Amino acid sequence: MMHKSKFTVFMAFLAVSFCYFLWAAVAQVTDPMEVSALKTIRNSLNDPIGNLNSWNIGDPCTSNWNGIFCYLNANDGYLHVQQLHLLKLNLSGTLVPELGLLSHLQILDFMRNKINGTIPKEIGNITSLKLLLLSGNELSGTLPEEIGYLVNLNRLQIDENQISGLIPKSFANLNSVKHLHMNNNSLSGQIPSELSRLPRLLHLLVDNNNLSGYLPPEFSMSPHLKILQLDNNNFNGSTIPASYGNMNTLIKLSLRNCSLQGFIPDLSGAPELSYLDLSWNNLTGSIPSKRLSENVTTIKLGRNQLQGSIPSNFSGLPLLQLLSLNNNRLSGSVPSSIWQNKTSTGNKSRIFDFQNNLLTSITKSSDSSTNFTILLYGNPLCANPVQANLVNCQPQAINPTSGNTTSSTIACPSCTTDSDYEYNPLSPIPCICAIPLKVGFRLKSPAISDFHPYIEDFRIDLSSLLYLNPYQVYFGLYNWEVGPRLSMYLNLFPDKTSLFNASEVIRIRRMLTGWEITLSDVFGPYEVLNFTLGSYANMFPTSVKSGLSKVALAGIVLGSSVAGAIIAAIIVIFIMQKRSRHQVDSKKRASSRTTIKFYDVKGFLLEEMERATDNFSNSSLVGHGGYGKVYKGILADGTVVAIKRAQEGSLQGSNEFATEIELLSRLHHRNLVSLVGYCDEEDEQMLIYEFMSNGNLRDLLSRESKEPLSFMMRLRIALETARGILYLHAEADPPIFHRDIKASNILLDSRYTAKVSDFGISRLAPVSNVEGVSPDSVTTVVKGTPGYLDPEYFLTHKLTDKSDVYSLGVVFLELLTGMQPISFGKNLVREYLASTGCKMNH
Repeated sequence: MMHKSKFTVFMAFLAVSFCYFLWAAVAQVTDPMEVSALKTIRNSLNDPIGNLNSWNIGDPCTSNWNGIFCYLNANDGYLHVQQLHLLKLNLSGTLVPELGLLSHLQILDFMRNKINGTIPKEIGNITSLKLLLLSGNELSGTLPEEIGYLVNLNRLQIDENQISGLIPKSFANLNSVKHLHMNNNSLSGQIPSELSRLPRLLHLLVDNNNLSGYLPPEFSMSPHLKILQLDNNNFNGSTIPASYGNMNTLIKLSLRNCSLQGFIPDLSGAPELSYLDLSWNNLTGSIPSKRLSENVTTIKLGRNQLQGSIPSNFSGLPLLQLLSLNNNRLSGSVPSSIWQNKTSTGNKSRIFDFQNNLLTSITKSSDSSTNFTILLYGNPLCANPVQANLVNCQPQAINPTSGNTTSSTIACPSCTTDSDYEYNPLSPIPCICAIPLKVGFRLKSPAISDFHPYIEDFRIDLSSLLYLNPYQVYFGLYNWEVGPRLSMYLNLFPDKTSLFNASEVIRIRRMLTGWEITLSDVFGPYEVLNFTLGSYANMFPTSVKSGLSKVALAGIVLGSSVAGAIIAAIIVIFIMQKRSRHQVDSKKRASSRTTIKFYDVKGFLLEEMERATDNFSNSSLVGHGGYGKVYKGILADGTVVAIKRAQEGSLQGSNEFATEIELLSRLHHRNLVSLVGYCDEEDEQMLIYEFMSNGNLRDLLSRESKEPLSFMMRLRIALETARGILYLHAEADPPIFHRDIKASNILLDSRYTAKVSDFGISRLAPVSNVEGVSPDSVTTVVKGTPGYLDPEYFLTHKLTDKSDVYSLGVVFLELLTGMQPISFGKNLVREYLASTGCKMNH
């Protein structure tokens, strides 16, 4: 039977495809649009030391493209770029709009480079993005409103740039965001009160900008806000909202040098408050007498105009490290209860800075502890010789001190094996040489003033989060920076051996650079300044840099290809068997044809079409076919469309043209080219379709195509085309036979999604009779394209859905071989059947 032979064609195609998968397993499989975008990104960057040289060879996800991590999307069979890590690679240049085409991206990291220019608004298209990390560059311009579209964004870090303008109100739509780090820029204007509605916001860092206006009291309603850091802005004499004293989750409130006025509110209702800095403002009145949280480590109220006495509520705070009330107008005596802090904190040092006030007396403590310092220079009591002998009356600046965490007392011989080997001073095995991972690490907003008492807590916290032992985490030096921020260089050593294995390096790097760990609240948010692989870089040239090993990739591609082949077989059978299920209600369908109704299409004036195509200029002409010429047009709203202008022999009567539009307007499927509108005016008839920027399949398969199609891409095109045909046969109302399925009628959009086009000679499927029985075929004049025509249809003039399926099979052979259906007198189907030992029955 003829149909049995045709079905054999498809099954043979699938069988050959399976063999093809074996050698295509490591072919180029990254989404072509993402490949193109990455090449544009590469061309926009200057790379003086060659960190991106790997981007010049091969495929991003299967080759050695530095900083790229991918995943396989089961829906389309492509590998997609999921993470782009370009941390501290000495890159310069600009960020290009094509970044927005990496639509599966979750982490975008350009931190610590020399990138300039503006942030492209197209980044707002990457709705999958979770981490947007642009800190430490030279970016300028304003923040795009479109960033507010990133509904999955967890962390926005744009600090330490030159960004200006307002904070967009659209950021209030970032319902997943926890960290907004926009400090050290030139942002101006009012802080949007709408940010207080962000349901998951933990840290808002906007210090060191040019912000003005008032402090939004609405932040007191923010359900999870822990850090509010607004230092070094100009809030024009604003007051501190009293409602801030009731913030249940607030750990750090830092409003230093913000031109604030008024009174200090009662903050005793903030039970978690650890760090309070209101210094360098114009605050007046007295210090509130109610006791602050027992978690408090730091209180800075210096450089204001505070009056009255020092309240006794500062006594007995177990974690207090620094109380700074210097340069105010405080008077009276230093309360004797202040000495209670000497014994409440063990051996931890405490500093009380009361310099340059109007204090007149102090009582001496019987305990002469050396870790407790009271500074009183510039007070009247220092003029009294008796009082001056009791306390420190010498001028002294209070700055956070850097330090050394550990010093080894064991003398070990040099590690002579290699320069990358070092001793771990904390190792339980003395003098074992090992290669550490070196990580530049910074605490961006710690809630402490003295790190030394917290060193072991930090080491235990970090090591447990990284699944290491505390002795594997060593940092000899730490350094306080302006902010205050605390930087250190971590050496992460392998456990009682000389080397980490590759999986451990990958895991540690992923956890740190992907912000998969959360430190204790007292340490605040962190950032990775650099991650140095050193000798480990050569252990896994592919798996660390591209995220997929070749063995794993081959398995993924092979598995997905086999699955794709099975799906294709199911679709073929589905097309051949399903249509009868959708014709039960044929009377209703037939009667609906008599009522003309347009669905979701717009009527355009001839004048609009002329403007869209520059008066149908040759520069707008992109092709022509049996219907007429095809022009690329740009509508008034900026939409790019394809305009099919009927030639003289293709013009229809108004009723016939309206009927065709009504039919086309019913067709809605992601694998069919959508009708946008029509024009019927002054002997002109035009159909306006969505514009398909990547042309047709025949051109892509030709040798003239710039980019060869990968096999996975060919498979996806086959499946998508089959889905479009299945819709026409089984889902459309009424069902339609296409009659001219061919490679040039399969168009591809900007993402290379295949869409069936050109229904100019299509026919409605035969309808059921009154008994609900559907004829197998409809008799019609043979139309179509040689090489694609179903031989049975050609001989009998009987058109069935299987005729379209035959043509689809020819397209599948084109995808497999790249050959045209008829070339140099040879028929592709006959040649293929002859090569497989099959015969075609007539």
